[in-house]
Amino acid sequence: MPSKETYLGDVQDVNGTSVSVSLSKKSLTGFVYIEGQGYRVGQIGSFVRIPIGFSDLFGIVSQVGASAVPGNHSEELGNGNRWMTIQLIGEGPRNGVFQRGLSQYPTIGDEVHLVSEKELGNIYGQPDKPYFVKLGSISNADSIPALVDVNKLVTRHSAVVGATGSGKSTTVASIINALADEKKYPSSRILMLDLHGEYGQALQEKANVYKIQGGARLAQKNKLHIPFWALKFDELCEVCFGDFGSEKDRNIVMERVYKYKLESLEKYPRKGVQPDTLSVDSPIPFCIHQLWYELFIEVFGTYYKGRGGRPVDNLAYELDERGVELKGDPLSGIPPVFKNVVTEAGEEKINYLPGALNLGKQVSLLGTKLRIPRYDFIFKPSGWAPDIDGKVGEDLDSLLKNWIGSSKPVTVLDLSGVPSDILQTTIGALLRLLYEALFWARDLHQGGRHRPLLLVMEEAHIYLNDEFKGIASKLVQRIVKEGRKYGIGAMIVSQRPSEISPTILSQCGTFFALRLTNSSDRSCITSALSDNLDGLTGMLPILRTGEAIILGEAVKLPMRTTIQAPPRSRRPDSQDPIVYDDVSLEDSQHPGGWGIRMEDDPNYHELVEAWRAQDPQVNKVKKESDVEMTSVVSSNVAAVGYDEESETLQVEFKNGAVYQYFEVPQYIFEGLRGADSVGGYLASNIKGVYRYSRV
Repeated sequence: MPSKETYLGDVQDVNGTSVSVSLSKKSLTGFVYIEGQGYRVGQIGSFVRIPIGFSDLFGIVSQVGASAVPGNHSEELGNGNRWMTIQLIGEGPRNGVFQRGLSQYPTIGDEVHLVSEKELGNIYGQPDKPYFVKLGSISNADSIPALVDVNKLVTRHSAVVGATGSGKSTTVASIINALADEKKYPSSRILMLDLHGEYGQALQEKANVYKIQGGARLAQKNKLHIPFWALKFDELCEVCFGDFGSEKDRNIVMERVYKYKLESLEKYPRKGVQPDTLSVDSPIPFCIHQLWYELFIEVFGTYYKGRGGRPVDNLAYELDERGVELKGDPLSGIPPVFKNVVTEAGEEKINYLPGALNLGKQVSLLGTKLRIPRYDFIFKPSGWAPDIDGKVGEDLDSLLKNWIGSSKPVTVLDLSGVPSDILQTTIGALLRLLYEALFWARDLHQGGRHRPLLLVMEEAHIYLNDEFKGIASKLVQRIVKEGRKYGIGAMIVSQRPSEISPTILSQCGTFFALRLTNSSDRSCITSALSDNLDGLTGMLPILRTGEAIILGEAVKLPMRTTIQAPPRSRRPDSQDPIVYDDVSLEDSQHPGGWGIRMEDDPNYHELVEAWRAQDPQVNKVKKESDVEMTSVVSSNVAAVGYDEESETLQVEFKNGAVYQYFEVPQYIFEGLRGADSVGGYLASNIKGVYRYSRV
């Protein structure tokens, strides 16, 4: 390629990685043609090269115009506004492989050249290499794929950041879909913490979704269980007891937990731990219901003082109407009922048990949680629930196999049903279980070194913003600092990077930065980057939806990328609601919005049902596959179906969305199916008339 076609100007000042360039008069035309293709000169974020011997230095344009004059020399240097500032980022032999970092610097007078699309293609990667995964294309060069190095992406950690509505969730779905390609990566394993239940639909073909029980559709999903006995003692205390009044009270509970674990281990020996190596943090099953019952008696129990024997053998239970003692039921969380203290003369004396524990608040809190179904995923974890003496049907190996060893490459842990008071502790416990399991198994075939794990943490600012005071923050800090050595990678996803600790962000080797308008959020990204790329990060406020700047170790050069979005039916449940559709009602693929008339008598029964169930899918919703569908000819509707028994009309739009309308007479369905204009009939006779739910 003739160098005169790409010539832009000459180096006039070098200050570290910042280089000031005096532009030639020819380049000031703003448009040059190279091999028949036009290029705009001086675009912020574009690439330039500086030939030095048999090598090229590469840089990014960060500033153009009079403000790019080096220092305060605008008057003495002349050339007016014909200046450009570039930031050096790497080098490579002529027509060779690009490498980050510099072994030499340019000198005064060195020529600066435009980088053509052909040269970019040689630099950005090798699509035939299996360790490069394609996420989209370069924004200003659609023919060049945006390739990311999987080796660097997974174990060197990454962050996906972007303001609400920037396409962040869709970008995450695209990344996971690409990494979960079973033909390319048959042993990939990815675990996602999904706080709002957005990704179950988007990743259903490649993922097992685990969700806390409580919804109408849960039979279609796996139930999420986190056995309480797998938690460390500090985690168990936060979940069960809250704060203790004194160290003495905490130690009493610690000794009881240790005693129960020791008794369980002696009855049911387990490989890897012996009584002399057991600690209170060892993941050994024990019955927390029995522990609570024992503590309850010692805190609130009364006894008959005048009777012989030990006080605990003479407990003063209340009687029911049949004269049966109200001893309660440990496994059901039902406490015993004791008689009040009696000291009057002539009456049988009843006193509190001697040495009563000062744990009333803590024991009452635990008892309440044992009785509330929303905590069953911890305290009654199905096959992992111990009986009175600590026997369990399943051990932690089956739990870990479900999470990180199933036939599908992705596991989504839907945490939307976790009670808010234990959310951070639950996340911390989950991360610790996974980290410690892979850490200690690092030399085994299923350990992290031989089959790395990618942890995707959605809405990370919710639980990583407490300056490492919480369990989750401490664990993530440990993962980003040490996880690389043991095959555990983290992907931090957040709309407010400024609320995440800089310590965590600074360990992320790759950033997917979508549109960010807040200055404090942008400054966090800039300060976390190893390269001096202020000019490039300055473009963050003007990025289009679904467009990202990818920079860091997983890419050879920072690149402005248009992310290839999944099909509409496979996108996360985080799309913007339609307030008023920009197409007519007849052509609209949305059943709601402000442009559709209201029902005559709005029904809020289903709304309350979903709220109480903590699940968006109510009982009225039929399983999508249970309704037989018929294809129709329409501009917006793909197929319709009808269930006679429940009078449910199912409509599938061409964007992949499926809705069910309730209590629709069959003649309405027949009219819809046979209408000349299906979209028109739907708009006139169904939308705004019948209640509906998305499936």
